[in-house]
Amino acid sequence: MSSVPFPFTAVVGQTDLRLALLLNAVSPAVGGVLVRGEKGTAKSTAVRALSALLPQVDVVPGCRFSCAPGAPDPACPDGPHEPGAGAARPARMVELPVGASEDRLVGALDIERALSEGVKAFEPGLLADAHRGILYVDEVNLLHDHLIDLLLDAAAMGASYVEREGVSVRHAARFLLVGTMNPEEGELRPQLLDRFGLTVEVAASREPAQRVEVVRRRLAYEDDPAAFAIRWADEEHEVRARVVAARALLPQVSLGDTALLQIAAACAGFEVDGMRADIVMARTATALAAWAGRTSVRKEDVRQAALLALPHRRRRNPFDAPGLDEEMLDRILDGFPDEEPEPEPDPEPQGPDDGGDGDGDGGGPDGDGGGVPPQHDGPPAQEADSPEAAPDAPDTTREDAPQPSAQGSGAAEQAPVAAAEPFRTKVLSVPGLGEGAAGRRSRARTAHGRTTGSQRPRGHLTKLHLAATVHAAAPHQKARGRAGRGLVIRKDDLRQATREGREGNLVLFVVDASGSMAARQRMGAVKGAVMSLLLDAYQRRDKVGLITFRGSGAELALPPTSSVDAAAARLERLPTGGRTPLAAGLLKAHEVLRVERLRDPSRRPLLVVVTDGRATSAGVPGGRPGDTPRELSGRSARLLASEGIASVVVDCESGPVRLGLAGVLAADLGAPAVTLDGLRADSLAGLVKNVRTAVTHTASLDSVSRRAA
Repeated sequence: MSSVPFPFTAVVGQTDLRLALLLNAVSPAVGGVLVRGEKGTAKSTAVRALSALLPQVDVVPGCRFSCAPGAPDPACPDGPHEPGAGAARPARMVELPVGASEDRLVGALDIERALSEGVKAFEPGLLADAHRGILYVDEVNLLHDHLIDLLLDAAAMGASYVEREGVSVRHAARFLLVGTMNPEEGELRPQLLDRFGLTVEVAASREPAQRVEVVRRRLAYEDDPAAFAIRWADEEHEVRARVVAARALLPQVSLGDTALLQIAAACAGFEVDGMRADIVMARTATALAAWAGRTSVRKEDVRQAALLALPHRRRRNPFDAPGLDEEMLDRILDGFPDEEPEPEPDPEPQGPDDGGDGDGDGGGPDGDGGGVPPQHDGPPAQEADSPEAAPDAPDTTREDAPQPSAQGSGAAEQAPVAAAEPFRTKVLSVPGLGEGAAGRRSRARTAHGRTTGSQRPRGHLTKLHLAATVHAAAPHQKARGRAGRGLVIRKDDLRQATREGREGNLVLFVVDASGSMAARQRMGAVKGAVMSLLLDAYQRRDKVGLITFRGSGAELALPPTSSVDAAAARLERLPTGGRTPLAAGLLKAHEVLRVERLRDPSRRPLLVVVTDGRATSAGVPGGRPGDTPRELSGRSARLLASEGIASVVVDCESGPVRLGLAGVLAADLGAPAVTLDGLRADSLAGLVKNVRTAVTHTASLDSVSRRAA
């Protein structure tokens, strides 16, 4: 990887992305940017290039917390600092890895020295490094929730607090927060989305000319990064100067009553929750005016601010697509006439759009050749010029692409039916105590939660168990020559608190899509129930997978993923018809879980089989002569039970005459069976609380089967 970053002004297209980043560079109070988009759309390239456009910062020499020499932080752990001359350095771009620990983010306090010597020995974290610069989180949707909470709290307060057993350290942490994510890999919670000031949706352009230009620039950069950077140096300098000028002009920009009414009307009209959207829109509109070289906010500034600040705040659940009705926005804003324009100062030198570079894309952050930011009149033209993805072929696995079926051509396929209205479901959890990724479903040993005991620390001490530490040190005080009131603490005395919280699981859905499910128009209710379980999985931070079976076999419709809305999209398009190869669906689940166990052994699975229990087709090779489809499905279920896989059967059978086959399947799986109505949280209390541990002994399994019969 080259040490020379790809120039910001050389990014092709991506008008909204570049504008959102530059507005935050002008006014960090806007609150950061969340960039959502498919893989290979230069999200990371644009963010990493932004740091070169930020002005240099003056810092106190030797201060690890980047204090400003003219106004040092009085609470700085390296202070106190006397005001005086400082040293200039470039603004930093600090990247937070997805697997970072809490100590790496906020810093580590030496508990041993704090207890024994009363010294606040503090090692700064990434929040301190990013102070007065950029903090970049790639794949922010995969970051643990408690780290996101810490990150956003620090961004909102402008300070980071480290609290450990009554010892606290505080330092300033003001930074431009930028997160990037691929929605296919999972969504952020709505309350976390709301904490990002602006959100931008990016997608690869389908225009051949722009794609050609992306490849041309990427190849030129890779051939000679230094020469490529020199080619764009003038454009970079102009945009950097424009950022400095806009920062200087920002305090002079007035936000009139008409603009405030437009902002309030837009937020109320789109029914966004809370008041954060109004504040963010006001700050964004002010930054837009300063960027355009004006001292008053106009209607076009409010409109552009709404397009950047409101779409992600309108989502109510993960199945809602982000977006904004621009015609409705125009109707709202047209109800408020613009104020009389004030005389404007001489325009500042504009960005690289003025001169152009001869390649037809403008090259600059606006794309319109002037100081007024462009309006978003349609889907943004975004480009895949990231180092790892630019030369690649277009992605052909998009959500809206038709999916091939492995169900067999013999199935009498029926058109997909719409899902019934989702509802709040009972809590289904995996028994026992796990150690998987933090979530909200099953009990697990976690870094956060209630304290259940103590142990010797494995590596660096993070959560001190004070009582256990004192208990371990107390018997040795005389031998250690204790004199005075303080304890003499050694490293071997320290005890780590063990905590119990909740983990996220892998919820694998096995859905019967055969003709028997559609015969009585049940598929709408079945899809509604699975949608409800998917929504529950989203709220509990699970991974999900989807297997369907019908006709002559089973298909992995969606490999295990954190993108719950992707599973919902596949379910909506699910056709029905044909025979019922129940055994094929169960064996496909066994195969998927075996592979996932190798990939992520700490994440425990929960198998949810949605069926009426019928088995009319084998759908699998290798059965014994004379085996019936029902016998094959029973043997497949007992295979899953023998491996201790926690399961639940959702019984979809309806009508006055019921065969009870789903109950037999549940007995073979060693699992409870619950009806569609029984899934509802407002049904009879206590019907389904926990998935029972799979029965592993043959005698016990036979006994359960006889009782079910």
